[in-house]
Amino acid sequence: MNGLKKFARGLVEVQYALSAALALALALLVVYQVILRYVLHAPLMGIEELMAFPIIWLYFLGGANASYERTHIECGVLTLYMKKPRTIALFNFCKALFSAGICAWMLYWAYWYLEYSFTRWKLSDLLFIPWFYGESAYFVGIALMIVYAIRDMVEFGIEFFRTFSGKPAQEGGKA
Repeated sequence: MNGLKKFARGLVEVQYALSAALALALALLVVYQVILRYVLHAPLMGIEELMAFPIIWLYFLGGANASYERTHIECGVLTLYMKKPRTIALFNFCKALFSAGICAWMLYWAYWYLEYSFTRWKLSDLLFIPWFYGESAYFVGIALMIVYAIRDMVEFGIEFFRTFSGKPAQEGGKA
């Protein structure tokens, strides 16, 4: 299990590094465009088109990061009325199970779209960059989300079964 946690930690570090690099690249593109347009009065065509690629990747990597950190927005009204640790553990397991199921369904469609994008090889209008590079973010981001949903499902399942043994349930944390 230690090797799996090391792998997961390395994967998350790559996600964070890629997210930071993309955010920096996006900021630099915006600054470059502002300087060209408003200081030098020489706008460069295609910057907005180029910015679409890191924006798409940031969106889906951000979703994967939120899945890893368990910081997605959720409506916790039901948990206000739950008092028993076993009920809370079962509820958390069911949430993770539903998340994994929905992610699996979305991953199926993302794979189909990835395959479609690869076979059509659509190009951007001005710079002729293949849209496959941006559209592949759908599949990668959702695949990462399903990995973290399965991790949560396993952890919450273990927590649920611990409530039967009388051992105190551990707080859910990062892998």
